Amino acid sequence: MAALAGSSSAATATTSSARFRRFIRPPPSQLPFTRSRFSVKAACPFFSDNNNSLPQNVVASKPSPLELLKTAAADRYTKEKSCIVCIGLNIHSAPVEMREKLAIPEDRWPQVIEELCALNHIEEAAVLSTCNRMEIYVVALSQHRGVKEVTDWMSKVSGISIPDLREHQVLLYNADATNHLFEVASGLDSLVLGEGQILAQVKQVVKAGQGVPGFDRKISGLFKQAISVGKRVRTETNISSGSVSVSSAAVELAQTKLPDSSFADSGVLVVGSGKMGKLVIKHLAAKGCKRMVVVNRSEEKVKAIQRELKDVVIVFRPISEMLECAAEADVIFTSTACESPLFTVENVQKLPLASHGRRRLFVDISIPRNVEAGVSDLETALVYNVDDLKEVVAANKEDRLQKAAEAREIIMEELNKFEAWKDSLETTPTIKKFRAYVERIRASEMEKCLSKMGNDVSKEQKDAIYALSMGIMNKVLQGPMQHLRCDHKNQNSQGEVLENMRAINRMYDLDTEVSLLEEKIRDKMERAKK
Repeated sequence: MAALAGSSSAATATTSSARFRRFIRPPPSQLPFTRSRFSVKAACPFFSDNNNSLPQNVVASKPSPLELLKTAAADRYTKEKSCIVCIGLNIHSAPVEMREKLAIPEDRWPQVIEELCALNHIEEAAVLSTCNRMEIYVVALSQHRGVKEVTDWMSKVSGISIPDLREHQVLLYNADATNHLFEVASGLDSLVLGEGQILAQVKQVVKAGQGVPGFDRKISGLFKQAISVGKRVRTETNISSGSVSVSSAAVELAQTKLPDSSFADSGVLVVGSGKMGKLVIKHLAAKGCKRMVVVNRSEEKVKAIQRELKDVVIVFRPISEMLECAAEADVIFTSTACESPLFTVENVQKLPLASHGRRRLFVDISIPRNVEAGVSDLETALVYNVDDLKEVVAANKEDRLQKAAEAREIIMEELNKFEAWKDSLETTPTIKKFRAYVERIRASEMEKCLSKMGNDVSKEQKDAIYALSMGIMNKVLQGPMQHLRCDHKNQNSQGEVLENMRAINRMYDLDTEVSLLEEKIRDKMERAKK
């Protein structure tokens, strides 16, 4: 319905528009019998039973964008609740060629949170970007608009077309999104079932989000709960025992491709000694590799690993000597954050054959990839990346299915707790408004009492009257407050709590103001215009 405007001033038009919005939300049959309910004909006399058109002296003005949003569905924002959305790409849904275009370095996570929260319908956000996934978690003020805005942003920063993104996209809402993150933190969604490194990466999301506008109550609560779930799953099940990380799977895969499945007679080169590289080195040592060369930008990290693994010969070489070291290696592991390939078709072609005339083995567990895609076409090279680790995973998967079933029971229990907590947040505005409503009455009645008592009231008497009024108010509020809070131990009470909230809103006319979602969206749109 278009906004109405006449020859009256802008202030009058604004008042009329606000009054008109009020009587169409909610439908009259649902309005309480209070002073706020009034007749459409009384408010707008030019409407009659036999005349549905506007008088000639009333001109329909062009509605604002906000009015169009609101009037397209009269109660769009009053009935729609904000929702948690998970949207992104992972190893199960998209190939590595697509994921690496969307990979976001950890030092950019805070900036990305701010960019996402600048979108009209996104209130909170977090980024989880690893070698296996790039997932964005948001609190969307409008589900469909929020998804569209995030998808458009992903397309813009990655260069991937929107149809391609939608084809490979992971898209989950509310409890499904929460359950997914809990499974991710527990290692159930990883390529290697039960891997432990992903939990550290989820912790890093919380660390990176601290103090960042947009990493707020719901999203931070979601990730903190996910960390607790991941810890509990690993404590109460043995899902993390054995080879359960991408790094260990990479070492196992390389071992299966070597003669006699042994590193004893093979030259081993590890490029990068960060978190993933360090794990590769440790797993190589556990598999019997007694000597390896590690190429890194600085020697400090390599020395720390040398002190930790005293029984293994670890030789440091600077990044400038990488190709020289590669020429002497039979197996090369790469795990750096470099955004461009370290090993290209051109420089790999110049390398001599590996020992005994074998093809040189590259195991690339980096995102973006450190080994150029075309290297796999060379006759002198054999290349594996994170997507190829499924060979190793398949061998161990059966042993972990029972442990995964136990983990999912824990996740379901924790999911119910989180949903109860999230639902309880919905009552917080009502609690605040109801307390403020009762406080206004208390203060007003106390003022009346003191004015009737005259000027001879001592400070002690005033303090006693104040304490009496506060005591009465707190006693009155005690019952309603108890029934507006969710009890996590009693999941059946959630519906009752929400119904209590709606009843108090109706009885005390607390929900006649502009809806919270509508107000947030309006603020975002106004800031965007500046």
